[in-house]
Amino acid sequence: MKNNKPRAIPNCLKKYRKIRGLRQKDVAKILGIKSASMVSRWEKGLCMPNTLNLFKLAILYRTIADALFIDVLRALRDDVHKAEEKVLNTSINLRSTNKQLRSGT
Repeated sequence: MKNNKPRAIPNCLKKYRKIRGLRQKDVAKILGIKSASMVSRWEKGLCMPNTLNLFKLAILYRTIADALFIDVLRALRDDVHKAEEKVLNTSINLRSTNKQLRSGT
């Protein structure tokens, strides 16, 4: 039987909150969120804050948004670079083949 438990989204939210000496309840109040449980869900990696809240967190924690999800950023960067390389190599090969066909070589 497969384990359908979703994987947690790695982040540094709790680390940065603790450095600032804030409680989840404090963060929720400052960000205008009704409940600290949402902050808890973000920290546990069950879901991600929306873009606006991500920037608010970065401002509150005196860092940049990238730093809050650095592991996700690194993995995405690797994936995008691999996909880009694959597409560009395919595109270059196609252009080269088309050029050869037109020139008759």
